[in-house]
Amino acid sequence: MATVLSDNLQERELLEAAREGDEHAFRRIVEQHRASLHAHCYRLLGSLHDAEDALQETLLRAWRGLPGFEKRSSARSWLYRIATNVCLDAIARRPKRVLPVDYGPETAPTNDPGEPLTESVWIEPYPDERVGLEGGYAAPEARYEQYEAVELAFVAALQHLPPRQRAVLILREVLGFSAREVSESLETTVASVNSALQRARKAVDERLPEQSQQLTLRSLGDERISELVESYIDAWRRGDVEALRALLAEDARFSMPPWAAWWQGRETIAGFAATAVEVCAPSRAMPVRANAQPAIAYYSLDEDSGRWRATAIDVITLEGSQIKEITAFVSAEAFAHFGLPPELTP
Repeated sequence: MATVLSDNLQERELLEAAREGDEHAFRRIVEQHRASLHAHCYRLLGSLHDAEDALQETLLRAWRGLPGFEKRSSARSWLYRIATNVCLDAIARRPKRVLPVDYGPETAPTNDPGEPLTESVWIEPYPDERVGLEGGYAAPEARYEQYEAVELAFVAALQHLPPRQRAVLILREVLGFSAREVSESLETTVASVNSALQRARKAVDERLPEQSQQLTLRSLGDERISELVESYIDAWRRGDVEALRALLAEDARFSMPPWAAWWQGRETIAGFAATAVEVCAPSRAMPVRANAQPAIAYYSLDEDSGRWRATAIDVITLEGSQIKEITAFVSAEAFAHFGLPPELTP
């Protein structure tokens, strides 16, 4: 209790100093919430790039709005209210983000994937460890863990919700705000919030797997996860289609945004891999973490320069000890967000 009172007193003192123009005090308030605000914007928008823009706009609006902050709510509640409305404004201006499996029908095993789509319609990978997102629950009232709520399946499911339902679900179930706090943030009624939450829960639950990746990963343990990742890397490195096939679940899926093509089924993916293995084999691989899931950053050899250039980040979704889904984000630009260089020297 003493710690809570001390923290509240310090927050009030920092807010008062910030209201008087103390930028250092404002930064101290913001730093306590920056990582979780960033994740909040990502969940709403499905895009790392858009989330960073939204976070910057949130901080700008907060700084400008400090004189009008009446301190009837906590700094956390106030900042999330601003961030949520910034994101809702952004959603109204652009198409929703999806993964290839939600964009169009699956592709035949030998079909050429065609040309990548240039418009910004794809969900982007999230470097949860890079931005400092913490594990566990954001509040006792939260239903989803912080890491669970940045998993690819969860973020993809959110994007199918109407914007205000999306906001209500995240604020209530991920961040643990009360229905009253959410109604004030969205300028609506408690009854409206509860109704939106009921509809959002039903829609998201229909799209999510029975078990989250966090439960799957904990059941496997770090050593087994590392073994599976190394086996996956080794199969591609050696061009061993049979070894790759053995790692896949029977109904596994493989996609490569920004290409719209995607393949479903162990045999179908193996058939595609047989046509792509010569291109993918000469590469360097580096295990990373994305969306609170195991992932691999790939560098491909540029024969003209002899350098290894950033190519793709494969996010792996597991079901038991088999690979359920491979989402290969073919984006050199994403590497910087993971603290990775654009190229490796020979």
